[in-house]
Amino acid sequence: MTRTIISTPLAPAAIGTYSQAVRVGDTVYLSGQIGLDPATMKMADGIDAQIVRVFDNLRAVAEAAGGSLADVVKLNVYLTDLIHFTTVNEVMGCYFAEPFPARAAVGVASLPRGALVEADAVMVVGG
Repeated sequence: MTRTIISTPLAPAAIGTYSQAVRVGDTVYLSGQIGLDPATMKMADGIDAQIVRVFDNLRAVAEAAGGSLADVVKLNVYLTDLIHFTTVNEVMGCYFAEPFPARAAVGVASLPRGALVEADAVMVVGG
């Protein structure tokens, strides 16, 4: 199968050796997004703003791949403090509707650029 690289200026440019997303067949693998504003490449201020920015960034990449967050089948969320898990759930409710994707939420020691939250996803489009 052919791999197609997905890229959009509506999400932060890759800050390492990775692509924003890779499509193989009907499956799209979305790289982790942190709370960077794609226009300024500066981190959103505070956990609430970072969570919103993360989901905005994921949505932009999903749309660039020809899908939407409704096509996400698996979501991974990484938090530097699991106390914010409830806030992630609340914000997710603004971006996802039932049936919700499968999800993991993991507490981590640190994230790139001092981010407080990161999320990556797998979505299935077309078919």
